[in-house]
Amino acid sequence: MAPIISIRDLTKTYANGFKALKGVTLDIEEGEILALLGPNGAGKTTLISIVCGIANPSGGSVMVDGFDVVKDFRKTRGMIGLVPQELTTDMFETVINTVSFSRGLNGLPADPAHIEKVLKSLSLWDKRDNALRELSGGMKRRVLIAKALSHEPRILFLDEPTAGVDVSLRKDMWQLVSRLRETGVTIILTTHYIEEAQEIADRIGIVNQGELLLVEEKNALMRKLGRKQLILDLAKPITEVPATLSAFNLLLQEEGSQLVYDYDAEKDHGGIPGLLAAIEASGLHFSDLSTRQTSLEDIFVSLIGDAS
Repeated sequence: MAPIISIRDLTKTYANGFKALKGVTLDIEEGEILALLGPNGAGKTTLISIVCGIANPSGGSVMVDGFDVVKDFRKTRGMIGLVPQELTTDMFETVINTVSFSRGLNGLPADPAHIEKVLKSLSLWDKRDNALRELSGGMKRRVLIAKALSHEPRILFLDEPTAGVDVSLRKDMWQLVSRLRETGVTIILTTHYIEEAQEIADRIGIVNQGELLLVEEKNALMRKLGRKQLILDLAKPITEVPATLSAFNLLLQEEGSQLVYDYDAEKDHGGIPGLLAAIEASGLHFSDLSTRQTSLEDIFVSLIGDAS
């Protein structure tokens, strides 16, 4: 099956010479959740803007369900819903009129039942007759999501959707994302909350300085770049690792009171009993041991640091 979005050698250079995107190539499969991670200014929003038809590329191509986003703008834009970072709404309009108008902008006939369903799913139905200026910041963010869903898009972009919102909305947001995925909607999100990407995404893409450093299935990424550590708290501090333990490449930390052993969780289980036996034979004693798993945040920080 062909990808729902196909990006090839995409570049974007602004008039001042700044290169926001540098040859990005990416396929996004229908029905998946892809999380794009990267620091501010990495190029995530520029990438989204080009796919959504808000900005024009300097080079390369973007196809959405086989249609070119530049040549077939109306066709591709109708398949996409976008929740932007900024709150861009008419503050004096009511919630229900704002969301209904957004559906009309996409060329679809009025459908009060669908609008009601969307508003209820976002806990906005009771606020439907309120002007947007009367709503809290979190509620305004919900309205942006409702607008993006008003025309029943096949693809939904969420650009930092939970930035600056409360925990309640964040929880509701991810529940909604899960429900949308069950209906076949393809979801691409950017987020600074790495733990959320780790929880909800099928694949993770890491963007930095206009380049796509990698895109991997989440669990494969954790297996490939994640690691486990066995941490041994020594009964008495030491000044150096005994020569008899050199084969294990142990790190001495916490002022000599802790030994750390990096290992592959799938391959090195057999090495741990050997390590413990070697420690005992060396005359060292430990008071406690524990394990630590590398997180997606650790991987992200490492990759961004390596690319700097």
